[in-house]
Amino acid sequence: MVNAGSTAWVLVSAALVMLMTPGLALFYGGLVRSKSVLNMMMMNLMCLGVVTVLWMVFGYSLVFGNDIGHGLIGGLDHVGLRDAASVVGPPSDRIPLLAFAMFQLMFAVITAALLAGAIADRAKFWSWTVFIALWTCLVYFPLAHWVFAFNGYAAQSGGWIANQLKALDFAGGTVVEINSGASALALALILGKRRGWPRDPFRPHNMPNVLLGAGLLWFGWFGFNAGSALAVGAVAANAFTTTMTASAASLITWLIYEQIDDGRPTSLGAASGALAGLIAITPACGFVDTWGALVIGAVAGVVCALAIKLKYRLGYDDSLDVVALHGVGGLLGTVLVGLFATVAVNPAGADGLFYGGGLGQLGRQALAAAVAVCYAFGVTLLLAWLVRSVMGFRVDREVEHGGIDEAEHAESGYDLSLLGSATSGGGGVVTSGAATRGTARPEQEDVKR
Repeated sequence: MVNAGSTAWVLVSAALVMLMTPGLALFYGGLVRSKSVLNMMMMNLMCLGVVTVLWMVFGYSLVFGNDIGHGLIGGLDHVGLRDAASVVGPPSDRIPLLAFAMFQLMFAVITAALLAGAIADRAKFWSWTVFIALWTCLVYFPLAHWVFAFNGYAAQSGGWIANQLKALDFAGGTVVEINSGASALALALILGKRRGWPRDPFRPHNMPNVLLGAGLLWFGWFGFNAGSALAVGAVAANAFTTTMTASAASLITWLIYEQIDDGRPTSLGAASGALAGLIAITPACGFVDTWGALVIGAVAGVVCALAIKLKYRLGYDDSLDVVALHGVGGLLGTVLVGLFATVAVNPAGADGLFYGGGLGQLGRQALAAAVAVCYAFGVTLLLAWLVRSVMGFRVDREVEHGGIDEAEHAESGYDLSLLGSATSGGGGVVTSGAATRGTARPEQEDVKR
């Protein structure tokens, strides 16, 4: 019998996670230059279309179908979600398969959208679309099967990290965060630096949108993390609490670091700090208590802020710091599970080193993180190179300089033409100057965070 409360919670959580993609579009859109804002938001929203179609046709089956290859990939028993009337989960908390499938779909969508931040201002839209379709099939689906497909929940046999290695990842520290960070680094290397970076500053053009987007992401993250309990109960409540706790702690430590390092706390630092805490607590939220969440969040605020400086020292242009936030934050949180996890919070987990569990769980967490980094980086590098070789991935120099919105989409984010100037004589009204779509104001370019 279906548990109505758990079903309602999973459906609401799926809606919250879906909201994160438009929230990410606002966050990323505000961070880029005004002549790139629509392209960035389109790259995010396109993931809702491409990933959903792939998921419905065969993606869910590859992730949650019965394993056909030593824990590496699921089978085709759920192609087209043809068994839509079935249920999943333990007897006490069964939910419809479709509710579970829609919740997991939203994770796939937001993970793909995260990659857009690494290549802001310079990617062809249709090349991005082809790349994200390939990447979802060959990177996200296998990793999600390894980590999310537990034996006996949606299928009899699942992925190797969840069931053989037994690394703990409550809501996607490896599948979403480490995966997107490692993949973003590979993408940035293949597309190369923005013209003028790092010599020229590239300032965010709309900080209110950045803060609004960060707020929507924070709001949606409660569905992301607490929803991953897939049931109404103490574990979901703990995940909700630790999510809030870690994000708040990270926001504070990031701003303290900024005050010490630069002399002023910034709104961008506040938004980035909140996200760093959310990212780091994602794999741990259902396994650690509030004290563990405070430490994880506080450490993430400083470590992720320091990690941003790496791109200037190492010379890779990750435009919106996907590597420093999601990659480093995800690594940090995944490894720290091995220190702070406790079965007092979740009997299905394990005790970490600080709770008497020894080094075993810490080693399992480190191995899972390393595998996710290597697999995501290697396959993404190959796919990005393939797309670049076959159809070109980067826009022309003139497009990058003049504005990618106009060239790729025949639109501009803001109508800045002068309309309605009165003329002398004839009593008529004409426009002063050409009211041309895409007229741009002097640009402010991106500042390093």
